[in-house]
Amino acid sequence: MSKEIPYKIYLEESEIPTSWYNVRSDMKIKPAPLLNPGTGQPLSLEELSPIFCEELCKQELDNDTAFFPIPEEIVKFYKMYRPSPLVRAYFLEEALGTPAKIYYKFEGNNTSGSHKLNSAIAQAYYAKKQGLKGVTTETGAGQWGTALSMACAYFGLDCKVYMVKISYEQKPFRREVMRVYGADVTASPSDTTEVGRKILEQFPGTTGSLGCAISEAVEVAVKNEGYRYVLGSVLNQVLLHQSIIGLETKAALDKYGIKPDTIIGCAGGGSNLGGLIAPFMGEKLRGEADYDIIAVEPASCPSFTRGKFAYDFCDTGMICPLAKMYTLGSGFIPSANHAGGLRFHGMSTILSQLYHDGYMRAVSAKQSEVFEAAELFAKCEGTLPAPESSHAIKAAIDEALKCKETGEEKTIVFGLTGTGYFDLKGYQQYNDGDLTDYIPTDEELEKGFAGLPNVEA
Repeated sequence: MSKEIPYKIYLEESEIPTSWYNVRSDMKIKPAPLLNPGTGQPLSLEELSPIFCEELCKQELDNDTAFFPIPEEIVKFYKMYRPSPLVRAYFLEEALGTPAKIYYKFEGNNTSGSHKLNSAIAQAYYAKKQGLKGVTTETGAGQWGTALSMACAYFGLDCKVYMVKISYEQKPFRREVMRVYGADVTASPSDTTEVGRKILEQFPGTTGSLGCAISEAVEVAVKNEGYRYVLGSVLNQVLLHQSIIGLETKAALDKYGIKPDTIIGCAGGGSNLGGLIAPFMGEKLRGEADYDIIAVEPASCPSFTRGKFAYDFCDTGMICPLAKMYTLGSGFIPSANHAGGLRFHGMSTILSQLYHDGYMRAVSAKQSEVFEAAELFAKCEGTLPAPESSHAIKAAIDEALKCKETGEEKTIVFGLTGTGYFDLKGYQQYNDGDLTDYIPTDEELEKGFAGLPNVEA
């Protein structure tokens, strides 16, 4: 098409998607089911219901329904900050001297500063609809906890957040935003739960991990009447809600006749990546189009690139269901100097299966490279990116520089999950030269693998 491409492509409010897309419906090999850790058998709806909200349990287990209508109350909330812009990175292209065209989907236009609000409001809605008193959760860098506290405040729900201890200490302002919205925030592991006390005894002085925080949040949910546990990544239901990112991205590209060659997302548990790639992966699965889809993860927590595809616990306390995923072992705890977020030991079962089947590829990035890319992006595009998002920026720059070498005019799309204004401790460490490129040794990873449960895959 001959339309001039603007710097920012906005959809009309009326063009916000009204259904979430379930990529599992087009997968020939479905993600392996969650298993009951006691029986080793697939979890039923009845077994999941004491942990998650009933409607979310149904979404979690549904491998066949292609589209789920978004309730009107959630669409109404989305209109406060959606549709989010798809931005042409003209200044970054110029700085790199690349013939590639680079676009990023910016999800930071809300107080939580990230894409996490897309699922938080959905999960809070279903909790309220079920008549619950409140929800519990974990948070790593703090974006999910912030988003959930906002969503719970909107629906009048109690919100208990277990925040990874190193982030709790490094990001006090993120913690305070949660408290502004009424959340109760506890550093994890803590002495407020049975599993927290056990972890502290086993790992004295530990800086925590998402696996630790998940264990505590689940324990509190199942022990308190009227509460359920909610999660900001990894789960099928979360990737379903986050598909709105990819659906909007595709609609914006289609509006100007743009077909991407490469789609890039940062990968921690999988919520942003899974949401961004969903409709494009659907086309790829159906044989309608082909894309080079890249997951980017930290070299210090390399689930895809160095993990094992196996059943594992989703939490360090080993009380959650077993998921078949790329994992480093539920006991793996990333380095305390790992400033770029993305701290989960495993990966979404959906993305793990797609990666295993060859529909996408994965790369890892060192922390110093990630922050170098982040600062270049900030100087060129005027937005300070979240360290998590900056993994995708790093890969996008690498792909654009390859185009510079070959002369190919590829179109690259990546997800900018949010802003980095609460992540300045990481930027400070980088600028002061205190951020080290910790990469776990094979021997360290083997310790995590040794703890994998003996479950037939």
